[in-house]
Formats: sequence, structure tokens, C-alpha cells
Amino acid sequence: MTPVPDPRQVDDQPGVDSSPLVVDLDGTLIHTDILHESALRVLRDRPLDALRIPFWLAQGKAVLKRRLAECTSFDPASLPYHRELLDWLQQQRSRGRRLVLCTASDRSVAIAIADHLGIFDEVMASDGASNLSGAHKAVALEQRFGAAGFDYAGNAQADLLVWERARRAIVVNADARLAAQAADCCEVEQVFPPTALDFAAWLRVLRVHQWLKNVLLFVPVLAAHQLVNADTWLALLLAFCSFSLCASSVYIANELLDLESDRQHPRKSARPFAAGLVPAWMGVLLAPLLLVASIVLAGYVGGTFLPALLIYFGLTCAYSLWLKRLPLVDCLTLAVLYMLRIVAGAAAVSMSLSFWLLAFSIFLFLSLAFVKRYAELQTLLIQGKHQAPGRGYATSDASLLQMQGMASGYAAVLVLALYLNSQAVLLLYRSPEFVWGAVLAVLFWINWMWMQAHRGHMHDDPLVFAVKDSASLAAGVVVAVFMAFGTLGWQW
Repeated sequence: MTPVPDPRQVDDQPGVDSSPLVVDLDGTLIHTDILHESALRVLRDRPLDALRIPFWLAQGKAVLKRRLAECTSFDPASLPYHRELLDWLQQQRSRGRRLVLCTASDRSVAIAIADHLGIFDEVMASDGASNLSGAHKAVALEQRFGAAGFDYAGNAQADLLVWERARRAIVVNADARLAAQAADCCEVEQVFPPTALDFAAWLRVLRVHQWLKNVLLFVPVLAAHQLVNADTWLALLLAFCSFSLCASSVYIANELLDLESDRQHPRKSARPFAAGLVPAWMGVLLAPLLLVASIVLAGYVGGTFLPALLIYFGLTCAYSLWLKRLPLVDCLTLAVLYMLRIVAGAAAVSMSLSFWLLAFSIFLFLSLAFVKRYAELQTLLIQGKHQAPGRGYATSDASLLQMQGMASGYAAVLVLALYLNSQAVLLLYRSPEFVWGAVLAVLFWINWMWMQAHRGHMHDDPLVFAVKDSASLAAGVVVAVFMAFGTLGWQW
């Protein structure tokens, strides 16, 4: 940071505003809150230290922020900056105006951000003893620059205390009511309106499109040809809703714990929490509410569905916190999580699962898990990166994952083919020879999915991609037709 001249000296250069422009950090310069993100990183990386957060808070917010800053590290380049505001600040600086970053976040964090951006002449921040927020910030700024001796960019109700002592206000990410209140305190120079949280944004928060994977709950009933029992379908619909709410809860928790990695990903960086569209504290509140609603619905399903749901939830939490960073283990875990949906579907209707269905499922889902990871590595490889952020893979591992994934897919096809030679198939199919057509369709689909991943077309979860892909849908129709012919029989 460049040395700062005395702010009370009058700038003799014509056209240069001598009043410094003071900028808040959390919710203003960045679309997030450093305190919330630091607490989430401690929970993820140092869970034992997370238990100490209430004791740190009891000593004051400044102490809490300092301790969290000491426990964690972050990449200032990955933060979701308010680009429109940042461009405006750079214009102001180009005109010779002094810029000051003034934040309630810890000084070490503020300095790292200021050094990264390179546009601030001075940093004022919490120092581990005093929390530079609200009235404390207002007093500090008045002492530093004098009454009405500075302009201030802020976003929150607490900033009204600062605007009362400022010359002009820049209102950022605030609603019309706060902007009107700021106008009562001083002249409003600029307003940067917030991005509206519409219905589509909340659908993305819940990842409703990922609920398609929970259709796997219906697989045991379809495989056993138990399609006519109304009670069965009601139980499965409740189970689908329960599982979907649980999955959304886990997705939110996963995003909150993986913000920095997501921000380095070309597509995941647009997710609501990573982009700062939805504040992290909302996710912290929403995730447990969704989980409670899921458990309540699971109680109405009955059977052993609730234990299956809780196993899924526990394994997913383990995946989010730890297992996803272990190479190969992460793909095996994903395969098991896919298969648990089938297990939960059978549990919802008190149905036993066959060896053949379980064996086919684990190999197929392992192949799809490898597809998912391979596609991510391919994208990173094209960008010239050598390591997958937040994962245990190097981009050079892509070819190995491709071989392992295709081998798993072929193993699934082999299990399906061997199933046609078992005694179980004679109980369900009048003409099992027709099911060979389904075997060929599944073989085509596995190769097709890997070809799409190899060409860089796999931009979503493989099952979600398949629902949107015309060739995959056609393969599914072919499988259904041949299964129907095998079930109903055919007179030659």
C-alpha cells in the first residue's frame, strides 16, 4: 500500500476530490461475510477448534475474528467481489482519489485483500482488541478524517451510524428502505442495487434438478414388477420427497464447506453460495430445517426407510468433510451413495433386494462416479491446471480414471448378461431372450457416456446429464421396450 498523505490537507489538483472514499468489506466490496466463511472453514478443517468458537465469542467479536483468522487461511483472489463496485472504485482511484478499506473483519484478512486488489491506500480493521463495526467504526473514521471529511460505501443497517458522520454515502447491496435512510443521514452519491433473489435462485440453492437422481428409489419396485399396489406408490412418493429434502440439506452443507474450491471451478463458481448470491448464514439455517422436514416425512414412510435415510445422510456428511479428498475412495463413496437410493427404495416398501440388482448397481454407479470425476479433470486439464482444487487428483490421473470407469461399466453389463442365465429371471420374464436387447442398449449407453465425457460434453452429474441427453433417453426407451417384451412374452 502506498503512503497516505494527511487527509486534512487540501488537494490543489483541479478536478480531484480531496475527501477519501472509505469502503466497507463484508457485503459491500465482496458478496459474502468473512466471519461466516472463516467459521465454516474451521468447522471443515479443524472441527475440534470449532468447539472453541463460543468461548472466543464470549471474549468479544474482535477476539473471535482474530482467532478464526489465525486458524484458517484463504485465497483473496477467489472471493466473490462486487465487480461493478470494484470497477467504479478503480475509476475513482484513476482520478487521483484516495481509497480506504475500513472493515470489521480482522486486520490480517483486510490487508491480504487490499494487497491483492492493489487499489487501497490505507486499511482500517479490527485488531483483536476492538471490533471496528457500527458506532466504533463511525468514531474511528471521524477521528481519522474529521466530521463529514470522508465518503463511505456500505450495505448494512449498522452503516447508518457511519453515514451520519460522513459527507456522502455510497449504498451497496441494500434495499430501497436502507437507501432512503442513508439519504436522511447525508447526500447519496451512488447506489449499487442488490441482485434479486428470485424463485430460480432458490431452486438452484436446493438443486432441485438433482432430485432426478432420487428416481432410483423406484428401481426395486420396477425390477420386481410390483407396479399395481397403490400403497406402495404412496410410500415411495413420500420417500422420494423425504430423500430429496435430505439431499438438498446435504448439497447446501457441501457447498458451504467447499466455497473456495467451487470458486476456482469454471461452472461451480456460479453456484448461489459460491457467487455470494445467497449469504452463507441463510444456508446454515436452511440445511438443518430441510433435514428435520426430511426426517419427519421419513417417519410417515415407515419400515426401515428412516435408518437407510440416516445412513445416507451420515455417509454424505463424511464425504463432504473428508472422503471426497481421498482419491478413488471418493468415487467408491459416490457409487455407494447412488446405490443407497435403491436400498432406501426397497426399505420404504419392505422389499428384499436381489444379489443381481445390487451387483449391477454398484458397478454401474462406480462407472458413473468415475465419469463425473474424469469430466472435471478434463475441464481442468484444458485450463492448464495440474491439480483438482479440494480433491486428491492430479489432472494427469484422467486417463487412469477413464480406464477404471470403463472397466466398471463393462462389469455392470457382464452382471446383467449373467443375470439372464439365472433362475431368478425365469420367475419375472416370460421371454428372457428379449432382455438381451436391453443388455446391448446398456452397453451402448455406457460407451456413449464415456465418449461424451471424453469430448468435454459432460457438464453435469451423469444421471442428470442422461435425462437431458437425447441419445441417453433413446437408450432408456430401448431398454424399457425390450424389458416389456421380455415380461409380457412374444408369440413367435
